[in-house]
Amino acid sequence: MNNILHIDSSVRFAEGESSSHTSISKSLGQHFIQTWMKKNNLTKVVYRDLANNPPEFISMDWLAAAFTEKGGCSEWQKRVLEQSDLYYEEVKQADLILITAPMHNYGMPAVLKAWFDQVLRLNHTFTFDLKRGDFPIEPMLFGKVLVLLTSTGEFGFQVGGVREEMNHLGPHVELLGRYLGAESFYEIGSEFQEFKDVRHQHSIANARIQIESLVTDLLRP
Repeated sequence: MNNILHIDSSVRFAEGESSSHTSISKSLGQHFIQTWMKKNNLTKVVYRDLANNPPEFISMDWLAAAFTEKGGCSEWQKRVLEQSDLYYEEVKQADLILITAPMHNYGMPAVLKAWFDQVLRLNHTFTFDLKRGDFPIEPMLFGKVLVLLTSTGEFGFQVGGVREEMNHLGPHVELLGRYLGAESFYEIGSEFQEFKDVRHQHSIANARIQIESLVTDLLRP
């Protein structure tokens, strides 16, 4: 894997571990990249902090441009899609996509959803053909790995957990990841943030250990 696309979506800061405003999900993302680069420093990393540079929400003008036949866009429509084109090219070039996200209201942050809306496009990341019957959508990108690092205030959102049915973050990202070309999906997260007790500290430490193990596995020949 020669190219990593690293997407952060927390509004909190990445640095200052002693600060109450430090982002746990971003710190886990940094740990992933630092662990990776120690083992393979030839990897190219493209980084986006969506909170500091938010994607635009799609609009009627965006939809009109995105659904215009290839080669038929006006110069103005091409400008409308410039951000989408940039994000798409970054995804296309990536071998591994690393997304970090806190759980907001049991789902993904708005900036991350806006990024997905900009990236996922007809005849770019998916095709649509009614000849396929009731399942006309198929992905166009393949062979990528998607890693999601999360932070949650509560606990038990994993499969079999007491809050599994309330988790609209991991399953949503995994589903959309198919249209980013992800054929492998890994999720690691910390829990108990709002409880501020030893369980939270243990959860962060365990997440860091899992990240180190995952990086080792992904880089294994």
